Amino acid sequence: MFAKVDTPAVLIDIDTVKSNITNFQNHCDTNGLKLRPHIKTHKIPKFAKLQIDAGAVGITCQKISEAEAIISEGKINDILITFNIIGNEKVQRLLNLSDRVKLSVVADSEDCLEGLSSSFKNSQKNLDVLVECDTGAERCGVITPDAALFLANKIRDLPGLSFAGLMTYPPVGKMELVNSFLTDAKQKIEETGLVVKTISVGGSPDMWESCKIPIASEYRIGAYIYNDRSLIDKKTCKLSDCALTVLATVVSTPTPYRAVIDAGSKVLTSDLFGLKGHGLILNHSSLMISELSEEHGCIISEKPTGLSIGQKIRIIPNHTCVVSNMLDHVILIKDEQVVGIEKVIARGKVW
Repeated sequence: MFAKVDTPAVLIDIDTVKSNITNFQNHCDTNGLKLRPHIKTHKIPKFAKLQIDAGAVGITCQKISEAEAIISEGKINDILITFNIIGNEKVQRLLNLSDRVKLSVVADSEDCLEGLSSSFKNSQKNLDVLVECDTGAERCGVITPDAALFLANKIRDLPGLSFAGLMTYPPVGKMELVNSFLTDAKQKIEETGLVVKTISVGGSPDMWESCKIPIASEYRIGAYIYNDRSLIDKKTCKLSDCALTVLATVVSTPTPYRAVIDAGSKVLTSDLFGLKGHGLILNHSSLMISELSEEHGCIISEKPTGLSIGQKIRIIPNHTCVVSNMLDHVILIKDEQVVGIEKVIARGKVW
């Protein structure tokens, strides 16, 4: 199987992709949530269009260059960039992008807001800005509802900007804490006369628990389209929900208990997420990818591995989002047969 596919390669089961898109869109529809998928997982316009066609209100991007790439084939016209845009050059690119799509961004500081305003104050349309809130994940974001109120008022007062709501990247498993923070912030802001149009939350591990943040109006999620080993471990998905696998070839068997494959850190992610090993080898549950170098993956076992040189194996990586950024293209499969090749358009777009 896949004898003609050169390795290492990334295989994408297109039926599983479509099923994953449909299932979570239905979940959001049932719970009254707008879905705004994060395209950092797949980085492919074709898949973003599938998500839009299924009912997503728009997409999420992390960087300006990622957004520029993903709209290159048309049809995508509503983007939220969930990263502080800092620096005149980046803000100018953002201004140019705003002429092509409906655009919104986030900010968690006066410095960021003033930089945005300096370029957008002479624009024909205001830039929608959401205040990013740190609700416990300890990444970006203001750390109190009062700080969110302060920035909301700042956005209102700065030329070229419009206050659009609140955004957070929630800590896993702390939905009540997140809901409490956002409810408090919304109340404080709306007491001043501003309207909190959007409250955007997200995260893959808690995707099926999204209804436990009832204040939220929008959900951002990336990994659901492919899923991965970390989400299997968290019982967020099943093995059959994993659309992405890495195809690798055994290139060495130094001992009966050790084998080496041609997929190293340049293909498989080094992320562990508390798991043992760098991926789940399909049909070989007793084997573990113990370590990675750039081009080599080392497989060990307490018993003979049973692997032979030239044998191909498939691996569910720990974290699909990183793997997607490793290769120029992915191979589409259906019923275990190759049906196409898709370029990863937004690969390497980190600016």
